[in-house]
Parts: sequence; C-alpha cells; structure tokens
Amino acid sequence: MTEQLAIQTHGLIKNYGNVRALRGVDLEVRQGEIFGFLGPNGAGKTTTIRCMLDLIRPNGGTLRVMGYDPQEDPVSVRSLTGYLPGELSMESNLRVESQYRYLSDLRGNTIDWNFVRELARRLDLDLTLPIKNLSKGNKQKVGVVQALMSRPKLLLMDEPTSGLDPLMQQEVYRLLREAKADGTTTFFSSHIITEVEAIADRVAIIRKGVIVEEAEPSQLLSMEMRRIHVRFKEPVNPSLLDQVDGISLLSQRNGLFVTLQVEGEMDGIIKALAAFPVVDIDVDKPTLEEIFLAYYAADDKEVS
Repeated sequence: MTEQLAIQTHGLIKNYGNVRALRGVDLEVRQGEIFGFLGPNGAGKTTTIRCMLDLIRPNGGTLRVMGYDPQEDPVSVRSLTGYLPGELSMESNLRVESQYRYLSDLRGNTIDWNFVRELARRLDLDLTLPIKNLSKGNKQKVGVVQALMSRPKLLLMDEPTSGLDPLMQQEVYRLLREAKADGTTTFFSSHIITEVEAIADRVAIIRKGVIVEEAEPSQLLSMEMRRIHVRFKEPVNPSLLDQVDGISLLSQRNGLFVTLQVEGEMDGIIKALAAFPVVDIDVDKPTLEEIFLAYYAADDKEVS
C-alpha cells in the first residue's frame, strides 16, 4: 500500500447468498483527510465498513487499512481504529462511564480520562446515567465519544450524527475537524447531503454496490445542471437560446423572462446571451442532494 493511503480497496465484492451487496468497490482514502461515503440506505455503505474491520469477509477483491490486510491482522487494524457502528450495542444496565471503562480495559487502559470527560462535556453527555435511561440521541453521543476517546489514527463512522439535534451535529463536526488537525483520517458513511457538504474533503457516491462518482464536494456541484433565470430589456426570441448545445428552455414569459437549464460549463450560455439585451441573470446552483438523486431511480432496490 502507498504510504499516503489510509484505506485502499480494489474490486471489493461481497455477496449475501444470491444478492451482491458490493460489486467491485474501488476506493483510495488519503491519510489525514475526511472522506464522505454517500449513498441511500441499502447502497452498500455499512457492508464496506464492516469489511474494513473484518467483521464480515468479502468474497473478492483486495483491501488494505492503515497498511494492514484486515483478514490477516484484524487486531492491528482495530487497535488503530475508532469505530462508530450504525447500531451500537451496549450493556443497558451499565452507566456510561462504566461502558467506557470496559472499552478502556480492552485497549490496555491507555485512555486519557480527562479527554473522555472533555468530550462528554462538549456533547452534553452525563457519564453517570445508566445507558438504559438514555434517549436515542444520547446513545448516539455515547457512540461518538467511544469512537474518539482513544485518539485513533483512523475513524470509521457509520451515520455519525444520526439522532442528534442540529447543535450537537455541529459539535460533532467540530470534533472531527479537530481530529483531522491532529492527523486522524475519518471515513464516514452518510445519506445526509448537508453533512457531507459541511465536513468532507472528498466524497464517493455508491450506487448498488459500485462507486459511481468520486470527487471533492465542490467538484460534484460543478458537474451537473444549473438553472438560469434571465430578464431581458426588450422581448427576444428565446427559441434561439434553446438551439445552443447544452442549453434547454424551461419556460418563458412575453419574451422578457426566460428560465434555462444549462448542462456542464457556463461558457456556452454566456456567449449566447451576449447577443441579447440582458438586464439581469440569476443562477441556481444545484445542491449536492440534487446531484445525488440524479444517480438513483426511485424503484432501485439495494442491500446494506
């Protein structure tokens, strides 16, 4: 594995019986970056993360995590990793701190308890409460703290802000940025578009167990269509714009107001509009959600 890569998969395949969950996943995650793994429920996100930790084993392909093959040396992988599963299993009768003490024992009692208390304070988590008395959101906080508390080299997080209110989501984002500043690599799955936009350095979109796009969030935003609203000084023939490659006329009113859809770069529409008496232009950029939805048909059925 290249030294600069924290995660590398090539042709990763995972079958559940006759159902193929992963159909050849290729990923490269650089050390020290926050990498968003985007897809709807059932796209293969959780399956990919579980393979990285050797919780399940792929049927084909190659996988390296922090330089190790998880199948050959899962202990080394897990010793370097903080993991937040989508469904965190905990002993309900334990108090929160007791849960952390148990996890600390598994790591050889190397946890900095001042750091644990600071994480809990920032997430407004009461360490003295029994886990069975916690709300869904507070249980999620327990999971976030247990993933971060060992200051791992790698964070694998499955839907990290699920169940959290907006203020706590923002605090988790701050914690992940601080971990990045300390050199931690974060790989997190999500179906929340704004979450990926907020913190990811790069993002991969997975569809039916295959990576369909990988880029920086800003690059994804530039790949898709824009909606252009144009107001003219005097009536024009908008059909002339509709004839330009990459431009579609969506609506027009009296030849004074037109709405156009532009695919790809803006150069063509700028040149086309130069021939008209333009008063005002308003451009609607696509959200990452609109780009994301373009990859999926409403009747797709996928497995997690």
